[in-house]
Amino acid sequence: MSAPEPKPWIMAIAPYIPGRSTTDDGRKVAKLSSNENPLGTSPKAREAFLSAASRLERYPDASGTELRDVLADKHGLDPARIIYGNGSDEVLHLAAGAFAGPGDEVIFVKYGFAVYEIAARRVGAVPVIAPDHDYATDVDAILACVTERTKLVYIANPNNPTGTYATKEEIARLHAGLRPDILLVLDHAYAEYIEGDAEDGGMALAETAPNVLVTRTFSKMYGLAAERIGWGYASPAIIEAMHRIRLPFSITIAGTAAAIAALGDTEFVEHTRAHNAKWRAWFSQEIAQLGNAGLRAVPSQANFVLVLFEGKLTAEAAYKGLMDAGYIVRWLPGQGLPHGLRITVGTEDETRGVATALRAMVEKAG
Repeated sequence: MSAPEPKPWIMAIAPYIPGRSTTDDGRKVAKLSSNENPLGTSPKAREAFLSAASRLERYPDASGTELRDVLADKHGLDPARIIYGNGSDEVLHLAAGAFAGPGDEVIFVKYGFAVYEIAARRVGAVPVIAPDHDYATDVDAILACVTERTKLVYIANPNNPTGTYATKEEIARLHAGLRPDILLVLDHAYAEYIEGDAEDGGMALAETAPNVLVTRTFSKMYGLAAERIGWGYASPAIIEAMHRIRLPFSITIAGTAAAIAALGDTEFVEHTRAHNAKWRAWFSQEIAQLGNAGLRAVPSQANFVLVLFEGKLTAEAAYKGLMDAGYIVRWLPGQGLPHGLRITVGTEDETRGVATALRAMVEKAG
């Protein structure tokens, strides 16, 4: 008996697997697997969210006018060139949906965000994986992958899951090396965590270049992962094309109110940034002290650290050991990192606890 058959490129997708929040035996433990804000959410954002409960019967504003206006004012942008989505994930999917299709090629780095491959395959495009340079973005390797069929390049900066960062000069060189008909998507989900005043120049490129899209999210620094609010900025032509396939009501009234309030709470943002910088550095130094046992922390500019296990203690054993000790982190064999754990920078107690547990496991492994 015949039945509907899904497209072969859909069946080639490996579904996205989110970070776990419970152990194998159902215990709820410290969750350091999804790069959430360990300090929670801005009190002002929470208050704005709760106050929106009186409007549950209403559809949200399909144009997201208020949110776009506030974002534009904060970042010095043109609100007409801002698009919003259900997390930056939706905006990333919109880019592939509008600018790639069957037979086209989409490039991303070897250790890149899993959503890039899903977005490419979803529209029938061919994923092309560029080699890395010590877990970091290699501009020359990306440019070497470009063919006449290339339509889109995804770059997360800082990169997820490695935390590595491509400089402004590297991003400019990458953009200069791409044909003008290739869309460069710069995923800035972790941009707020970059140390000091450094930035990759992506927003300025999106302002002036017709083939650059920058995406951002409220899920990380702003602590609004539950509300799934992301946004993007690009030329009018890119945004107009993406609007044609955007869901009309993809962000909620309450989430929008919380996001707007979060943008105004600079005290919470600065507190979060300072906390992350302090404990990211501390944790990386702790891992460096275990270097003789084969542990290495990849230099990170995000709110997590990728720890590589190249000694007697394996990443899988450490993953299970940390779970037993009360901490869930991200083991990534499905992304080519069976020897690595991505560990979110947690609270002080959580970060110290993970370091202590890892040291104990190293000593036990000999």
